[in-house]
Amino acid sequence: MRKFGPGRTVASYAWALSPIYTLGMGTSITMIIAAVRMRSLLLWLVQPIYLALVVLGFVTAGSEDGTTGDTVFLAVFLTLVTVGTGHAFFLRRKVFSPAEADLLKQAELDVHRRRELRVRAAEVARRSPALAVEMRIGRPDLERSYDDGGLVDINHAPASVLAEIPGMTHELAERIVRIRSDTGGFISAEEVATLADLPPVLTPQIAEYGVFLR
Repeated sequence: MRKFGPGRTVASYAWALSPIYTLGMGTSITMIIAAVRMRSLLLWLVQPIYLALVVLGFVTAGSEDGTTGDTVFLAVFLTLVTVGTGHAFFLRRKVFSPAEADLLKQAELDVHRRRELRVRAAEVARRSPALAVEMRIGRPDLERSYDDGGLVDINHAPASVLAEIPGMTHELAERIVRIRSDTGGFISAEEVATLADLPPVLTPQIAEYGVFLR
């Protein structure tokens, strides 16, 4: 389930509670906002019902106590507040979900962030292989607290982890493990691709995601 930021969360609850603090008279507007944001034909079709109830509430608002008009007003008030609030809370997450453009931007930011993490972790592995081993860089199969952005230790990670490299199949990952046990390990993506006879398209992927710790 997608989590909202603090601002969006507050706004979503303020919107969902609006039938209560407008005493039901704002329920129609609340649902119009939902229909617009969700682009829902069904919500537009129920708008006349909410609008009719709001108008009826205004018409009967001044009725004397105990009269039919007063009874109608009370029924309308309770319906708009309870049904409207319940309906709004049911739709809250959908109404306030980020737009597709926002989701695309967030996805791009996540990709860039993880790429930066890989670059930093790969630099640690290059400078200090022993430290990288201790940090378990490239070993998501082991318990660790450091996020390396998805790096894979080509020389030690099991086939199941190697298969997580984009474009890598389980069959190719098993082949790499077999050849690795025979040769004692690899020093570069090019060597892996050559010795394991991998498709050329995998070489840049291994270079991007792989580290070669001894």
